[in-house]
Amino acid sequence: MAVQKEPDYAIDYGDRAASAGISVFSEQFDDAFYYDGDDLGARYAPDRTGFRLWAPTAFEAFLVLYESWQGEPQQIVAMERSVKGTWAVTVPGDLEGLYYTYRVRIGEQWNEAVDPYARAVGVNGDRGYLIDLSRTNPSDWLKTDGGLRGAGPEPASAVDAVIYEVNIRDFTVHPASGAAHKGKFLGLSEPGTRGPGGIKTGLDYLADLGVTHVQLMPVYDFSTESVDETRLENGQYNWGYDPKNYNVPEGSYATDPYDPAARIRELKELIAALHSRGLRVIMDVVYNHMYDAYRANLTKLVPGYYFRYKSDGTLSDGSFCGNEMASERRMVRKFILDSVLYWAKEYRMDGFRFDLMGLLDVGTMTEIRMKLDEIDPSMILIGEGWIMETELPWPDRANQQQSARLPRIGQFNDVLRDAVKGNIFDAQWSRGFIGGDTHAAFGVKLGIVGGIPYHEGMKLFAQEPGQCVNFAECHDNRTLWDGISLSAGERPDEVRRQMHRLASAIVLTSQGIPFLHAGQEFMRTKNGVENSYNSPDEINRIDWERCFERQDDVAYLKALIALRAGHPAFRMRSAEEIRSRLYFEHAAGHCIAYTLRDHAGGDAAAHLYVLYHAGEGDTTLYLPELGEWKILFGVEHVRRLEAGVLEAGGIGMIVLAVS
Repeated sequence: MAVQKEPDYAIDYGDRAASAGISVFSEQFDDAFYYDGDDLGARYAPDRTGFRLWAPTAFEAFLVLYESWQGEPQQIVAMERSVKGTWAVTVPGDLEGLYYTYRVRIGEQWNEAVDPYARAVGVNGDRGYLIDLSRTNPSDWLKTDGGLRGAGPEPASAVDAVIYEVNIRDFTVHPASGAAHKGKFLGLSEPGTRGPGGIKTGLDYLADLGVTHVQLMPVYDFSTESVDETRLENGQYNWGYDPKNYNVPEGSYATDPYDPAARIRELKELIAALHSRGLRVIMDVVYNHMYDAYRANLTKLVPGYYFRYKSDGTLSDGSFCGNEMASERRMVRKFILDSVLYWAKEYRMDGFRFDLMGLLDVGTMTEIRMKLDEIDPSMILIGEGWIMETELPWPDRANQQQSARLPRIGQFNDVLRDAVKGNIFDAQWSRGFIGGDTHAAFGVKLGIVGGIPYHEGMKLFAQEPGQCVNFAECHDNRTLWDGISLSAGERPDEVRRQMHRLASAIVLTSQGIPFLHAGQEFMRTKNGVENSYNSPDEINRIDWERCFERQDDVAYLKALIALRAGHPAFRMRSAEEIRSRLYFEHAAGHCIAYTLRDHAGGDAAAHLYVLYHAGEGDTTLYLPELGEWKILFGVEHVRRLEAGVLEAGGIGMIVLAVS
């Protein structure tokens, strides 16, 4: 999480004499200086390396070569002004193993910066590094061709995915994780790790859970002020939503942050390990803001271009982190697109989750979707389409209200989240449907249908179910268990467990894309901490002892995933089919009941009856006359089933079927 600081030096935004009289803040700047080449950054070869930098407002530009991540330059090479505001130079000889930066004169100010297109960096990311990337590939690394991603089978639709959000450090840093490389990329790629009672942990655990996609919280190089890679022994922690170098992995997750190749190789080894288990990988990306817009390498190279500004000259701050990337500007859009495609091709990522996507523009997001489709149409693209205040014109914001212009891009469903468990900003008093708030039932129904326009009185933001990501918890805010602990009052632990299970059941049986937070299956707690972005390991780590103690809860979630996988009625592909196959049935206020009829989604079952029962007592329900109903799931909540009557008891979900 970034918090913008005030500049402690005067920023020179350049002399228009360097840019043909065109201001960096003007719309004409893009027309004059948009560069569409694919050679920005360093292009290494054993006999020479070519460099191209985009810096239209610079009077002079130099390539600075270093032998180490610190110390004085080995060589300073003048770059030549080239086309469309670029500067270029080719240096003969084998430069692999050298570090580099760019030094530019903007007006009367000299700035030194890391190449925004750098693909390797030294410790803390303060200098780029020249490397033959083929040397970082695992031995069984597949070439990027023919759309082969390395993990299969390909999902036929985004709604076939079950996404599981993981933080690299959290997942293996616990003393009982059984991992040798705790908190590292390699820790999560280790096979055969075991925890308390011999339970599977790490990679084996993920593969056994039944999820299809592992979403990795930020793995790009993030701010040194969040985690200093030279002081890892001090136990620093940060989620990493404060980008520094967009195209390089984070060094604190590598076994040796001083070795520029290690972080690249070890992240690839993790991705290969996940792919080998049939798991696809989604990368959490933060192109909406940076840690510090004034000190960012992008600003040092082209001051005033990459970020949004208000009319008074201050930074726009829709991110609440102090700044926003100006994605609507053509070279910013190009940078984001180039970066996403680089991760997709070089690291074989299978999808992307866009942090605060509502601050990016529609054109950028639709172009990303189009370009990813050219690589592999099954790649997942989701984002936070929150409606946020920004200088970007309202119709251009890639948020929930523009979903009709964002086909095949999923957006997180905060309406379902809050309806299920209560408003996240009023966790103590807002109980949600699982806590007995009957007024929340309508919001749950909006999620059940996948956020589509089900009828005139029931519609959310999605046009199709693949645009709706349903969830009850994620890394942000309190965990589901901690929220329940606040709102449930004196209710006993067993009732709280039932509430928690029901929340997960709703997510996994609703139309759309289900999303789970690591540890949700065993009721993860962060000891009540609401925003743990920089809390210590003791708060954030996956507690494998708790996992062992709650194996019955883990088994329950695995059964839910298997239920969804085994019944395509929960994964209908289109809004039209949902409208024609999903019927809400009459039920008491603390219940939601619906049927999925006529082999919905191609299901083997003729009809399914789903009941979400949020009352602790017993309830009698009358079943639709569609055939002989049999129990498919939730037998522990069935008190009686006969002659078209279902008597349900306790908080939980029941699924019945007519074959």
